[in-house]
Amino acid sequence: MKLNVIVTLCALFSLTRQKAFPHDKLSTVEDNATKCTDNITPQKTLELESLLLGLERRLPQLLEDVSMLEKEDDGDLYAVLSLQVVENELMEIKQLIDRLNGSTLGHQRLTTDTNKQLEDLRAEMMELEAYDTMQVVLRQQDNRRLRRDLEQCKNGLHPTTQPTRPPHGNCPHGEFMNITGPRVYTAGEYPGSYKYGAWGRDPKPEAGKETWYWLVMLTSSNVYSNYVRLYSSLSSLIVGVSTPGNVLIHASNPTTNTIQGPNVVVYGGALYYNCYYTADVCRFNLNSKTVTTLQLPIGTRFNSKGNFCHIDECYPYTDLDLATDESGLWVIYTTKQDFGNLVLSKVEEGDPPTLGQTWRTSVYKQGVTNTFMACGVLYATRYVSKDVEEIFYSFDTATGAERFNLGIFIHKMTPNIYSLNYSPVDQMLHAYCDTYMVSYKALFS
Repeated sequence: MKLNVIVTLCALFSLTRQKAFPHDKLSTVEDNATKCTDNITPQKTLELESLLLGLERRLPQLLEDVSMLEKEDDGDLYAVLSLQVVENELMEIKQLIDRLNGSTLGHQRLTTDTNKQLEDLRAEMMELEAYDTMQVVLRQQDNRRLRRDLEQCKNGLHPTTQPTRPPHGNCPHGEFMNITGPRVYTAGEYPGSYKYGAWGRDPKPEAGKETWYWLVMLTSSNVYSNYVRLYSSLSSLIVGVSTPGNVLIHASNPTTNTIQGPNVVVYGGALYYNCYYTADVCRFNLNSKTVTTLQLPIGTRFNSKGNFCHIDECYPYTDLDLATDESGLWVIYTTKQDFGNLVLSKVEEGDPPTLGQTWRTSVYKQGVTNTFMACGVLYATRYVSKDVEEIFYSFDTATGAERFNLGIFIHKMTPNIYSLNYSPVDQMLHAYCDTYMVSYKALFS
């Protein structure tokens, strides 16, 4: 029972170690809002109105004086005096117009600056809202686990010793334990050109294509693509010699059934990806050049509504993540009814493909930067720093066991990993990072 109390106290202690709310960012938002309010004052409107009113009154007076000068011009002293009065009035009107022009330009600049400030404030508030939502969900998950542990402790159901590792599904390689440093690091054929993309190998290749690699780059707006590029070997990909070259889905980009988002895979001679502007999975047959679709459940988030994120950034159009492993093809997504938590479904091969068994997790998608599958286990990563990513979470589809403390670290070559694919052929993790292709070897026990 002492051990149970210690476990409970550790759980309580872990709750206090949640990442602190970014009060400095909130203070900056409040300061900017105050400055914005201070800049837009009733005095500025009153100043403009008074200038317009002054001009409105001076113009009729000027017309009256000019009319009088025309009628009573005696060609002598009176005319000179009247003309001088008119000139003085013209000078005053000119000064009013100059002040009015200056105020108008100032108001235009103020309007432009205010619009920009409002856009910045909106973006910062959305960031803070996403952070707050993520922290609330994480606390709810911790509270649920804590209540469960307390109930088991109260009922005397805790074992006296805890296993160091939960049971995992069957895996021919053993249990996933770690990864190596980068084995491949290349800019490939288009160095620095396309920030988002994905690459890898077909785990179920056709005969004669066992050494082939594929590459998808988001060539339109960093969001869309309409082809997959094939390479006959890893060395060909590294040096940028593409044979057989591009396989075109459609001549237009984007259009119906073209690629949206970077999280794509090739499996069994077909490219699987998020179809343009839908919540569907597209299957593009690389031989017949035909597309079939798989509809995900109603409520699936798409069009950049269910992205991978970290505290400073969300990766756009990462709503659907396709993955491969030893057991086949998977899709990872989230739905409205799952409140943003990751959902995992098996994709059954076919033409069209169908949706198989589905599992629901308790990890919040916007607290995750990437996912991949290995031996029937879902793994999730999170951003630690510009140099380090952590594989922190796993969900075993064989047992339903979840872990939040894996502590496997990826040493990054660039700050962001925009897609992550596992190859069951050679147990490599293929990452696409800020235009670079990087691979790591997965190590099993």
